[in-house]
Amino acid sequence: PDLTGHEKFGLGNVKYNISRIHVTAVELPSASISLLPGSGIKLVIGNASLTIDMNWNIRTWMFKDSGRGTVHISKVFVTAIFSTPLDITGPTSISLTSCQTTSGDIDIKLNGKS
Repeated sequence: PDLTGHEKFGLGNVKYNISRIHVTAVELPSASISLLPGSGIKLVIGNASLTIDMNWNIRTWMFKDSGRGTVHISKVFVTAIFSTPLDITGPTSISLTSCQTTSGDIDIKLNGKS
């Protein structure tokens, strides 16, 4: 979905819109899944990266600008625990019990008219 909003800075508001958000690359060089006896599944992703392309525009009382942008997020680490209750009377269900995520580097490139 598009991201639209405004922020107040100094002397005025900055209105922004980020649209046409597309994930263009995902790298998972280290990923593992293990069973946790009696409780569920543990997913560990290490040193992952993600690249996103988008359109952006901003508007203030003094100027406006728009263009294309790329965001590259790297050194992403995720640990997630899923519980899988055993219930033979109904369908199998999975729920997220815990999730920890960290990211190391974020590189943002904006190309615009100004």
